[in-house]
Amino acid sequence: MATKKAEAVKQIKVTLIKSITGRIENQQKTVIALGLKKIGSSKIHNDTPVTRGMIAKVAHLVKVEEI
Repeated sequence: MATKKAEAVKQIKVTLIKSITGRIENQQKTVIALGLKKIGSSKIHNDTPVTRGMIAKVAHLVKVEEI
């Protein structure tokens, strides 16, 4: 049996820089799903296509840094 080599998973740090007040409901839910609650709060996520899609939806509200 062949074994898969463990690859280093890239991670990204997502920071909320603008308020979600007054935004449409699906943007608010996306920000909450990313684990961001208050302006300035940050969360580290694995860099996956799913996470990148969520970030693209609320790109105007968050700042992304690669770790």
